[in-house]
Amino acid sequence: MDRKNVLKPPGACAPQATKPGMFKEFDATELYCPRCKRAVPVRKRLLLILPEGDKYEYLCAFCSKSVGTKIDKQQTPMTVIV
Repeated sequence: MDRKNVLKPPGACAPQATKPGMFKEFDATELYCPRCKRAVPVRKRLLLILPEGDKYEYLCAFCSKSVGTKIDKQQTPMTVIV
């Protein structure tokens, strides 16, 4: 009897198959704040609406200092009518 198969079933450590596009977007819940000098919860605020996507700013939940930005790419390209 093979000892490996006794301790864990075959395929137990095999990587899980992921669906294409399963992890396209992430939102931060905590980021490092230089003013508070620790990782803090953040609030996400819409900053700009750009042709390539919406730009968000992450703010410290305690002191409201900007701790990062993110651009959400739009699925369909925006058309500008002039």
